[in-house]
Amino acid sequence: MPDARLRTAAERLDTPTDLSAEASRQIAEGLTILLADFFALYMKTKNFHWHVSGPHFRDYHLLLDEQAAQIFAVTDDVAERARKIGGTTLRSLGQAAQKARILDNDAEYVDPLDMLAELRDDNKATTSRMRELHALCDEHDDVSTASMLEEWIDQSEERTWFLYEASRRGEATGH
Repeated sequence: MPDARLRTAAERLDTPTDLSAEASRQIAEGLTILLADFFALYMKTKNFHWHVSGPHFRDYHLLLDEQAAQIFAVTDDVAERARKIGGTTLRSLGQAAQKARILDNDAEYVDPLDMLAELRDDNKATTSRMRELHALCDEHDDVSTASMLEEWIDQSEERTWFLYEASRRGEATGH
């Protein structure tokens, strides 16, 4: 057995898996990008949670806090799944910022309904991207990652639904 000190850093982090090297690389990279998206979505959701104002402040403030907590709760599972299949994952906020597909919103003021609509669209886009990663997992018979994605997709769909309903403007009922 070769001296462990002579092994490369990549070899030291190479977790054994029955997935092919290409499947492991592609899925781990997809998970890493998803992780970056989750961190960006978490930060944007917390930004809006901290800065929401208006007559529905309490409802929106609590909704956004619940959603941020749900998003943050999956980040460790995403990163650890990438490691379990032999890949690596994010190492810094800078790397997360480079990989994230969720756009920041650094505006001084955002109307509360615009906040909800923006987060609704971000969650919907994240759902679509998770479906793409699920298809890649299916292609490589990675049922475990696919199963995890199914749960995260369901959560994202629920966030989208809640944001949609909360952001609807009053409609005439005909009465």
